[in-house]
Amino acid sequence: MKIVFLDASTVGDTPLDEIAALGELVCYATSTKEEAIERVKDCEVLIINKIIVDAALIAAAPSLKLICEAATGVNNIDLEAAAARGIPVKNVAGYSTDSVVQETFMHILSLAGNGPYFDGAVKSGSYSRGPIFTDLSRPFYELTGKTMGIIGLGTIGTKVAHVAEAFGMNVIYYSTSGTSHNKEYPSVPLDELMWSSDVISVHAPYNARTAGLVGAKELALMKPTAFIVNMGRGGIIDEAALAQAVDEGRIGGAALDVFVREPLPADSPLLHTRHPERLRFTPHTAWASVEARKRLVSAIAANIRDTFWA
Repeated sequence: MKIVFLDASTVGDTPLDEIAALGELVCYATSTKEEAIERVKDCEVLIINKIIVDAALIAAAPSLKLICEAATGVNNIDLEAAAARGIPVKNVAGYSTDSVVQETFMHILSLAGNGPYFDGAVKSGSYSRGPIFTDLSRPFYELTGKTMGIIGLGTIGTKVAHVAEAFGMNVIYYSTSGTSHNKEYPSVPLDELMWSSDVISVHAPYNARTAGLVGAKELALMKPTAFIVNMGRGGIIDEAALAQAVDEGRIGGAALDVFVREPLPADSPLLHTRHPERLRFTPHTAWASVEARKRLVSAIAANIRDTFWA
């Protein structure tokens, strides 16, 4: 059985032995649309992460029996074209929850604690040259007693809520689906969440209900000391409006792991602010702890085994 992974670089150096044990595994770091069509001609199992699997690509693979998404979302796959051929599509859910939750609080603590500034003060020598034992030139804030507003209280959002409680925070949430299924925490309208929260954390999928959900109007409701963190999907927050709100000091700061376009374009307004110290970025890596990527590979292998040997 030939297994083709068209964008294997998206899992980094994670060993693929568990998948390779199931057949002839051929990996390509990345693939253009034209390269992909050539590379799937004799494959039976196709593994992709961000490659677009449209009707043309499926048609180019006459032996294809299974499509494995190396992620949770399958919006890059033409599900109707796959179904018309009787080809199952299997994704992986839940593998990155702990990774994303940890990275969420890495950003929150960095913003609240002004971590980069204080680290720089020591490394630059300014602390060594100082007249007293401490440096109080920048504030940092405790999370205890503050309000955490979560947009999207699914599996990841719920775990973020539990950690926030461990810090002594009060948790509220906004349901992007309109179904307030979680009874642990108060469900509130979006406007109320925006103006009452000290920290806002986004953990929602990108769809018709969440596209542009947080724009200039919503950002204007936030406290001038509040932070917003987007660990969901790019496009939920208006990036230009966010850059302006942060730069003008209308909110305390922001952290983003996801962007409308990825990689983030060099001319993005987020990269051209007068106050970059109020922003934190990671390059869509919150999902990708070493442990999460190992779980992902194991789950892909399990999907293949369940399809052919269950």
